[in-house]
Amino acid sequence: MPPTPLVDPSSIDYSRVLYDQEGIRAVNPQRFEMEQLTAILECDLENKLVIGYKDVLPDEFWVRGHMPDYPLLPGVLMCEAAAQLASFITHKLGLLENGFMAFGGMEDVRFRGQVRPGDRLLLIARGIRVNRRQILCECQGFVGTNMVFHGRMIGVPIISGERSEAAGSG
Repeated sequence: MPPTPLVDPSSIDYSRVLYDQEGIRAVNPQRFEMEQLTAILECDLENKLVIGYKDVLPDEFWVRGHMPDYPLLPGVLMCEAAAQLASFITHKLGLLENGFMAFGGMEDVRFRGQVRPGDRLLLIARGIRVNRRQILCECQGFVGTNMVFHGRMIGVPIISGERSEAAGSG
């Protein structure tokens, strides 16, 4: 049984874009094929809630090979998109002065539906534990009103110029 939605996906107003891709790029370091967010629709710092989406395009790098003749957005890219959403709110909360929040792990991730080229993947993240050392966000993804994945994303700070073996990109 899926968890209760953090926000009712049918209540989302897609016409009110708060941050477009340029606005996201001003905060998140990912570029080219690794940019997994199209827009941010809401960024509620008081409640540590952020809502965004990824438009899944037919020419993305993974489409040709995952799965031939029936392309499905890989679950790892859904998680990457959620981690980028969590990283975005971390920056907006002012927790990192120079650096970025890297993907430190995942907990209790479940995939419940398909995401295909042409779909809009709605992403919702709410900070559960947020501080300078680590962020833990409850994340959910929807296509329409169908929850296609959920889980908790863990972010760890990477200060510019530092190298860490414990964290991936995110």
